Amino acid sequence: MPRRFVNQFGHQESVDQVFLAQQKQLRPNRNGNLYLQVELTDRTGSISARMWNASESEYRNFDDGDFVRVEGSTQLFQGAMQLIATNICKARHEEVDFSDFMPLTPADIDRLALRMTEILRSLANPHLRNLAECFLLDEEFMRRFARCPAGIKNHHAYIGGLLEHVVNLMEVIVRIIDCYPVVDRDMLLMGAFLHDMGKIGELGYERGFSYTDEGQLIGHVVMAVGILEQKVAEAERLSGESLPLETVLRLKHMIVSHHGQYEYGSPKLPMTLEAVALHQLDNLDAKLHNFAQQMREDPNVESAWTHFHPQLGRKLFKGFPTGSESRNGGPPA
Repeated sequence: MPRRFVNQFGHQESVDQVFLAQQKQLRPNRNGNLYLQVELTDRTGSISARMWNASESEYRNFDDGDFVRVEGSTQLFQGAMQLIATNICKARHEEVDFSDFMPLTPADIDRLALRMTEILRSLANPHLRNLAECFLLDEEFMRRFARCPAGIKNHHAYIGGLLEHVVNLMEVIVRIIDCYPVVDRDMLLMGAFLHDMGKIGELGYERGFSYTDEGQLIGHVVMAVGILEQKVAEAERLSGESLPLETVLRLKHMIVSHHGQYEYGSPKLPMTLEAVALHQLDNLDAKLHNFAQQMREDPNVESAWTHFHPQLGRKLFKGFPTGSESRNGGPPA
């Protein structure tokens, strides 16, 4: 029987297959009875599973990061699909097809890497071009950069997602920069390349997606500044001249301010034109990708609206099906 992926599940569908287990918890319900809650993932996404009347031994039967075989059925609850499990056990090695668990960017990774290299080598500023070359010649860095997701769940959460996100930003910058001559093109392009590079160490992505110890304790913003300092020293050593202090400060500032607001984990607010532009473009790319994914994967296939997303604070309008009419009796506007 062919595998059904998380994004294919419908209401009241029987399930008996292997998933990657994450974030397991043993919790009491209102009556004090224990139930097991766990996130089950494959390369298309994740689904929350619950097993009622679970025991301590069933909880200890597997760990986060294990592949598990799950039996149960799906259920649409408050607009979201969940899985009610009747049995969860650790999967045998021969039951696991690792290709089912590593989501890949729909774009071609080699093509994206080539385009990013082309843009970086087009920089007119010799200091920034030399700095970029130090990254491009670092094979291990580039291998990790090309494979890293941009996130665990929210946007570009697949192998190659970081590369796709960065190239998207660069392509937008190349197209709009002539409209904003006060913005330094090379500085903004370099900031787009550098801003999320700390995620190559913040995220674990060889077997499912998770945060590394360093990622949880330090975070990708601080990690990126450390990587930049190492590469600046390398560029200065190879070129025999120092990078201008202001150039380095502006690059660091774009990294530490790209989240845009303190409540979103930004150590600093954007205080240069390039930092403002990077934050806005970064937010645009992430939001559009996330919203489009929510619409595409929404289980309310018969409705013009998605279910309510607590994280977004809203429902999203997908549009009326072709040939249908709106609820007020008129044709869709």
